[in-house]
Order: sequence, then C-alpha cells, then structure tokens
Amino acid sequence: MSKTRQQILILHLADSCLESDTVAWALYDGAKAKNELQMNTGDSKVPLYPSVLDAMRDGWNVIQLPALPLYRTGAEHELGHLPYEYVLERKVTVL
Repeated sequence: MSKTRQQILILHLADSCLESDTVAWALYDGAKAKNELQMNTGDSKVPLYPSVLDAMRDGWNVIQLPALPLYRTGAEHELGHLPYEYVLERKVTVL
C-alpha cells in the first residue's frame, strides 16, 4: 500500500523575480524514515534548483511568496534575514 508524504523546499533568491538565482536553500523531506538524516546547512554548495521557476517546472508548488522588504532611508544596507524567501511543497509517494 502506497502513501503520500509532503516535502517542503525553502529557496531564498537574490531578488523577488521567480527566475533570479537561488542564494540559500533547505529541504525538509517527510518521505524519509524517522531515523534518516534531513538535509543540513552546508550539505551542498550547489542549490537543488537554480531558481523557483526551475523548481516549479520539476513539480514543486509555491505555497508562500515573500513580503517585499520595506527599506527605510539610510538603512538600505543593514544586515538581517534574507528577504526573498519562497516556500514550495510537493507530495511524493512512499511504499
């Protein structure tokens, strides 16, 4: 009997365009067994997908778009979180 499980992919892009370059990423795989390791920071120097659009073409569904940042005058270059975070998901079949 097969079941479906959810995978969550978080991609941080260089800007708000869905075709812009991925600069950071994380994958949470609900299809992996409990004792299998999830992806960790630094596991790969190459992103899973070069852009959100490439992930969509491979079957990922976008479930969250980033709120565009509001930069205050004089604070444009302050450090903080990565502002262009997209959350994607897909269902996979496990046996």
